[in-house]
Amino acid sequence: MKQSPQEKKLEEILRSTKLVAGGFMGTDTRHPAEVVDDDCSRLEKLGLTAARVAARMRELTELAIPRLGGWIEAEPGKLRVKSEDFKGSLVCPWPHQGAYGKRITIAERMDIGKQLVWTDLNIHMIETHGFFEGKGAFFRVEPAEVAQILFEGLKTAQM
Repeated sequence: MKQSPQEKKLEEILRSTKLVAGGFMGTDTRHPAEVVDDDCSRLEKLGLTAARVAARMRELTELAIPRLGGWIEAEPGKLRVKSEDFKGSLVCPWPHQGAYGKRITIAERMDIGKQLVWTDLNIHMIETHGFFEGKGAFFRVEPAEVAQILFEGLKTAQM
């Protein structure tokens, strides 16, 4: 598959360590479009969309922000979240304007002892680009973990 100059530049940026330590692709050797397609397919099998995942992540981040680094229960006894702010901002690697605060949100599924960690930039990249980052990237968000940690309680409540 021949890449356009824009696609080639984007891939270089995603693999670079200049914006984030380790790059957005981590150790993943696949083309970024393959990563997006694969994650989209996984989400579909889980009954989710990138937009729904991003909306849930944003909802939980906004719930946690007022606690200033302290835990708050999103689903009593099952899911708790906290958010921590750091100085500065991160820019999206895609060629459009947008800077996102250096905020990290942690969601913990208390009933199974698993955590999921994301940044505000992750929310944007998932929502706008369908990009969960490559395998081995520090802030890679695995679709199966998203379903298990962020949506399991909602699935149970809907039954």
